[in-house]
Amino acid sequence: MKYLVRDKMLAIGDDYWIEDEDGRHAFLVDGKALRFRDTLELKDPDGRLLITLREKLFALRDAMTLERDERRLAVIRKKRFSLLRNHYLVTLNEGTELDVSGRILDREFKVEYEGELLALISRQWYRIRETYAVDVVREDADASLLIAVAVCVIRMAEKEREGPGGDDD
Repeated sequence: MKYLVRDKMLAIGDDYWIEDEDGRHAFLVDGKALRFRDTLELKDPDGRLLITLREKLFALRDAMTLERDERRLAVIRKKRFSLLRNHYLVTLNEGTELDVSGRILDREFKVEYEGELLALISRQWYRIRETYAVDVVREDADASLLIAVAVCVIRMAEKEREGPGGDDD
């Protein structure tokens, strides 16, 4: 199932819909303004909270946490020792690790578990500027989790590019 995400609407304080491939509202991203740290909430179309995305404060290196039911679900960090510059590791609470790699800033990357493709993030399916798709490949995969991972790694890559010592890729 493909989900359509519009980049321009990713500012904190903004709310926006993520649509499925048929144009129906699938998830609401609620940007929480006036918080001490970046916080986004991913909700279902009825407004039920699915996942909270938070910037992790005071971490030795940039990280974001995903929470479900007020409990930590995962931590996302840039992979330190990788030949790829855009490589992130998602560590789920039970120890499972998801690998995120590709051209993050170009919105051309993948999420894998032990070499198996779970989701492909790409702009190639859409001609609309500032729009990308999250294609959840496995039917039994948690779409909300994979969308939250995509949003987080893009935010982290953009912050790294903008911050001191960040680069353009």
